[in-house]
Amino acid sequence: MDSFHSYYPLPSRLSVSDLCDAIRRGSIKAEDYMASTLDRIRRVEEKVHAFITIVEESTLLERAREIDRRVRDGKGFLGALAGIPIAVKDLICTKGLRTTCGSRILEGYIPTYNATVIERLEEQGAIILGKTNMDEFAMGSSTEFSYFGPTRNPWDLSRVPGGSSGGSAAAVAALEAPMALGSDTGGSIRCPASFCSVVGLKPTYGLVSRFGLIAYANSLEQIGPMTRTVEDCALLFSHMVGRDPLDSTSVEPPKTVFFSKKDDAMDLVGLKVGIPKEFFGEGIQESVAKTVRKALEKLESLGAQCEETTIPSIQYALPAYYIIAMSEASSNLARYDGLRYGLRVPDRGYGWNTIFAENRRLGFGPEVKRRIILGTYALSAGYFDKYYLKAQKIRTILRMEFQRAFKRFDVLAGPSMPILPFKIGEKVGNPLEMYMCDVDTVPANLTGLPALSLPCGFRNGLPVGIQFMAQAFQEGLIFRVAYALEKSLDLREEPRL
Repeated sequence: MDSFHSYYPLPSRLSVSDLCDAIRRGSIKAEDYMASTLDRIRRVEEKVHAFITIVEESTLLERAREIDRRVRDGKGFLGALAGIPIAVKDLICTKGLRTTCGSRILEGYIPTYNATVIERLEEQGAIILGKTNMDEFAMGSSTEFSYFGPTRNPWDLSRVPGGSSGGSAAAVAALEAPMALGSDTGGSIRCPASFCSVVGLKPTYGLVSRFGLIAYANSLEQIGPMTRTVEDCALLFSHMVGRDPLDSTSVEPPKTVFFSKKDDAMDLVGLKVGIPKEFFGEGIQESVAKTVRKALEKLESLGAQCEETTIPSIQYALPAYYIIAMSEASSNLARYDGLRYGLRVPDRGYGWNTIFAENRRLGFGPEVKRRIILGTYALSAGYFDKYYLKAQKIRTILRMEFQRAFKRFDVLAGPSMPILPFKIGEKVGNPLEMYMCDVDTVPANLTGLPALSLPCGFRNGLPVGIQFMAQAFQEGLIFRVAYALEKSLDLREEPRL
């Protein structure tokens, strides 16, 4: 360990790609890397609170030793991610490892099966490090709505990391894990990726199996990768995709979703980038707008052609999203009653209705209750046509307008988030103000299109992210554009913890 640390005092700085190569060559031992990662967690986790559950140290080290044995003996399958620790958002089922959704009602739930994405990554040798903190049932944009307490932004511990995948983003940013899984229902990967200065992808709907993802809004959410670099994001993503017979919404990926680092990867000559003016509308902070526009100027210097455009229905995307998402949440969360599993109030001779109500009253936090009530209202008789059906019509119009935009442009770009990371507690009492934070991210979920958040600069020491969107199954193009900009910007800042 001493010689290892003398060369790699903080090995999490290594890219996943380089680390994979080093472990396979035997120049770095997986056990040493895991020990160093655990040491980093011990030093910073109390400040950041990125994890809800961490796998026992002895188990993690033994799994790493097994990788080292295979390397040494030249026997056994070595996957593409052999020996790499990965943090997993706590709504993705992991066999034998607690999965809480950040909620009291599932505080002690231990799944008996793995999500398909976990099976695929473990087949490639990835080692599950632990389960990361999140807004309860993925309902929030700040990771403050967790039964287990808030996660803190590694760049400023007084501020939020974004949500709902804030624990995953914070773990990567704080160098507690080289890669992580999040889920994105209305920006839950891209928001914390922007706030924590990491790379986060919301894939095309259907590319990543949702089997084993504890549902909030089925028609909107996708599991996606979170890493420190675009290349690592593309690598992790490539081992997550594929049709799954256990998920009827999943599809076989076309070749266009994959990214290969080539000599011409930074050549963006002829690329047409649309900049919807709605992404720079009311509510965006001037400091964010300036930073994103400066990044777009960098794109132009690489040969891209940037042009302002308009997608009028974006102004209706946020209310449409919240009506649809809350309606689906109202239906999905009906199963959590404490009678079959989860939190159960002490039996005091209550009737069934009282037990059901008490379990949910005590088990759910205020934000989850708010969304269930609003969703139930939107679906109720007399209001279904007025709210839910109208929201679905707006969703269709939005898809059509994006399709028209992609006839003119290869990608669309804008801010990932309209504001800088805000103080913990600043917006908790104002849910509408919190919901407005999602204004730039929800269109990708309503349309099912891929979108990626890339770090593009800092203002007052706080991260800013730029978002790229493309047509369905064009992840490879998004990676190419983001990789070129990442190399050109060459951001090397790290949080001081």
